[in-house]
Amino acid sequence: MGTCGDYIERLFPAIDADLKQYVESVLATSADEFEDSEEVYDAIGAVLHEVSDKTEADIKHICDELLNMLRPGKTTQSNRTLKILDGPIHLGSMAETQDTTVEEIKSIWVAQRDDSLKVDARKLEKAQAKLQEKQEKRGKEVKMVVAPKLQTATASQVINKKESKLEAKGTNRAQDIRIENFDIAYGDRVLLQGADVTLAFGRRYGLVGRNGLGKSTLLRMISSGNLKIPSHISILHVEQEVVGDETLALDSVLECDAVRQGLLEQEKLVSAAINSGSTDPDLNTQLSEVYAQLQNIEADKAPARASIILAGLGFTSQMQQNATKTFSGGWRMRLALARALFSRPDLLLLDEPTNMLDIKAIIWLENYLQNWPTTLLVVSHDRNFLDSVPTDILYLHSQRLEPYRGNYEQFDRTKTEKLKNQQREYDAQLQQRQHVQEFIDRFRYNANRAALVQSKIKMLEKMPELKPIVKETEVVLRLPDTEPLSPPILQLNEALFWYQRGRVIFSNVNLGATMESRICIVGDNGAGKTTLLKIIMGLLTPSAGTRHVHRNLKFGYFSQHHVDQLDMNVNSVELLQQQYPGKAIEEYRRQLGSFGVSGDLALQTVSSLSGGQKSRVAFASMCLGRPNFLVLDEPTNHLDIETIEALGKAINKYTGGVILVSHDERLIRMVTNELWHCSEGTVRSIEGGFDEYRKIVEMELEAAQAK
Repeated sequence: MGTCGDYIERLFPAIDADLKQYVESVLATSADEFEDSEEVYDAIGAVLHEVSDKTEADIKHICDELLNMLRPGKTTQSNRTLKILDGPIHLGSMAETQDTTVEEIKSIWVAQRDDSLKVDARKLEKAQAKLQEKQEKRGKEVKMVVAPKLQTATASQVINKKESKLEAKGTNRAQDIRIENFDIAYGDRVLLQGADVTLAFGRRYGLVGRNGLGKSTLLRMISSGNLKIPSHISILHVEQEVVGDETLALDSVLECDAVRQGLLEQEKLVSAAINSGSTDPDLNTQLSEVYAQLQNIEADKAPARASIILAGLGFTSQMQQNATKTFSGGWRMRLALARALFSRPDLLLLDEPTNMLDIKAIIWLENYLQNWPTTLLVVSHDRNFLDSVPTDILYLHSQRLEPYRGNYEQFDRTKTEKLKNQQREYDAQLQQRQHVQEFIDRFRYNANRAALVQSKIKMLEKMPELKPIVKETEVVLRLPDTEPLSPPILQLNEALFWYQRGRVIFSNVNLGATMESRICIVGDNGAGKTTLLKIIMGLLTPSAGTRHVHRNLKFGYFSQHHVDQLDMNVNSVELLQQQYPGKAIEEYRRQLGSFGVSGDLALQTVSSLSGGQKSRVAFASMCLGRPNFLVLDEPTNHLDIETIEALGKAINKYTGGVILVSHDERLIRMVTNELWHCSEGTVRSIEGGFDEYRKIVEMELEAAQAK
């Protein structure tokens, strides 16, 4: 690695020691995994861009050279000498002289083999038997479960005959949606069986349940048409980001109104025909009708409505005039949400809409959806959002859907009371059964009581048998124990940071943290929250000012992109083996188990896990390095409500320091004792906690709406 380090230092004299060490460590640990220079560029290209003004082509060329240094003399997989052709081969002409050139043709396509190296069939059979014996022996120690290929979900349902006839005649005008007696399976696993769901028009439904039970799959089955609903009901599922092109953000939203777009196109054609001198008397009539229809749908107000929606989701006036291709994936997802809100389908399906939003945009969205005019079905794990938006809750558990009236708080209270009543009923019946059985056993052979015993036996047989209440297992997360460190732990003094292009992210930052710190960084998207985290961890160096950290401070970093960067082709145990080699299998299993990934789940391929389960694997990986200071960037994305609650409890028990970026209001209130607000080019500590910050946000929203 000395050669690579010298090469980097020579080409990037401005690189600081920490960044250089980081680049060297990435190259050293991943040298054997790089397939080509593109992968080297993906791993370290962003860092090299930050410390120089070199072009992308220059950086890619440097990555080529680094790959050559890391893996010199790279040959083919079989390590054979390749035959390089001096020129193109014309197989037709070679076939004409096949008797003289057959060996030459062979040399192109077939490697030369030495017959003396052929394997004896008996020896091969014995070797295979020994190998199988070893694998069986190893399988007893670590039972490897091959995960089923979960390629696509399938659905089936019973169609109501009455609605089917109406649908066939084209006279079905029902606005409510009923999907009766349907099943959904994902591969070999049944997610829903004999389930029913009714979505009443104008009501807002929150779909809740544990990670991996099939909430997102249900939305996809509805939007894809695998579950049939009346054809006249329009559906919009916000799942994929907008494709980037030259279309302006505002125009991208306006294009969703197909009726308006069609009328405007018609108006252009008719006007062009009139202006070109056409004498057709019907053209003026057509134009008048188009104008009347545009007036009826209030087409002139559409741009203002679209602009309000975009502004609420964080798009400034300038951003609304930018082409969609200039936005990152997160902003394109916001555009997709804006298009859905603008088009107002009969059924709007939202899957974790708050994941890509900051707190200001979430508060705006909560207020906006409270007046949603059609039917809404939303999957969310944001407890505050579920308390604010839904009028009903659909609870997915035990392969069925259970409806509850009210928001999440009311659902939680009702469900808890319902379970208590069911448990009391079960206990009472069990006690009654035991009492009757004791009477039967006592007087079974008493002739005088024979008739009474028979009546008791019949009564026992007719008594409905209640099943014991199966409660969902409590989610428990265990963060590693840490040793105390004497202060000061972490300090930023007069810190300032700007990028090469000269845009100052923040300046005059004076903040500190201790092992007892529970700090949440808040602020609008793009205000510099993630940049501040990287400076805290030493991944970026302040452009001015100083950063002081304790020499024994060891960061554990959970990035919002960590889940996407996991190796999807291995199971969770193998993933930890790759990242922390040399430990016993039991230790990897124990670590995964402490984050709820246990049993066969730990032996499934990562690609087959749900988003929340992948997040738990990423947490397990982060904590296996035993950090004493956690830096968590949007840790709640994809986690269910119970896991978020467990994460909050784990953070409160953790003996190290914690800094997190989060938009989950419940988690923030649960764990933090200090808020850092990124705003107006600096970072300040907010006195008064989250209540004060929410007041600031609501005032900003009111001011924006008043403009």
